[in-house]
Amino acid sequence: MDVVKLIPAIKDYIWSGTKLAKMGKPSPNGKIAETWELSFLNDGPSIIANGINKGKCLKDIATKEDIGTIPASFPMFPVLIKLIDAGSNLSVQVHPSDSYALKNENQFGKTEMWHVIEADKGCGLYVGLKQDYTKTDIEKALKEGHILDLLNFFEVKAGDTYFIPSGTIHAIGKGVTLIEIQQSSTLTYRLYDYDRVDKNGKKRELHIEKALKVIDTNKYKKIEFGNNCIGSCKYFSSYRNSFNGEEEIENDETSFSSITFLEGEGLVNDIPYKKLDTFFIPANKKAALKGNGIYILTKLVK
Repeated sequence: MDVVKLIPAIKDYIWSGTKLAKMGKPSPNGKIAETWELSFLNDGPSIIANGINKGKCLKDIATKEDIGTIPASFPMFPVLIKLIDAGSNLSVQVHPSDSYALKNENQFGKTEMWHVIEADKGCGLYVGLKQDYTKTDIEKALKEGHILDLLNFFEVKAGDTYFIPSGTIHAIGKGVTLIEIQQSSTLTYRLYDYDRVDKNGKKRELHIEKALKVIDTNKYKKIEFGNNCIGSCKYFSSYRNSFNGEEEIENDETSFSSITFLEGEGLVNDIPYKKLDTFFIPANKKAALKGNGIYILTKLVK
């Protein structure tokens, strides 16, 4: 297959914001929680926007050769890329490891990373514990309603990055818009949801018993990556790049790459792009960029 532009799946949740819609993402009511930019999941697949396969699901068209030998070695397409717009705080949550999830949920766990696109003044992210705690400490804080007091709160700005290994307790704060690159899994254990109710007057389900089994109770240590790499694990490696003029991206047979533009405008193989557009570049293919901008490139590496 050729290089293609993608149409994301649009998700509207209880905490949806208005920024992504204002930036040009389609929304019937002006509110968006998430756009699933690169997704092979059945409940939100990416759609091809151009070419002979226009209107078809990427997951139905891309072959093993298109995704590359490393991604094809996994039992499922390994990565999911989202844009997230937090109109209010997301729930305090944790994701299990693969070993726990496969044994207990018959699916994979979830490691992820966040790269901030923009944030309102004073807004930020809750990531990990301030110090070593026991599970009894965490359970007590949940019962008393002050779990946020145990978490690090990092005020953020555009360009900040946080890598979130499975087991790390976390929450995206109100007023933050970011790109999330993650394992292709939706498995989430919710610990605290601010006692809010949905449109039907019901509180969302919590999963405290399961969450307490998988939480990393050690003090959080921020993980840094070198050069332009902003996050890497066996399921994805992501890089922040900027250019002005012309640039070429060339893939070998080992992996596809995807690019999501955080800024700029121009052409990718003569296909127009603007801010927040995402492209899929198959393995063994090239993409010629003409224009300017900042983009996040994601692929798999050994």
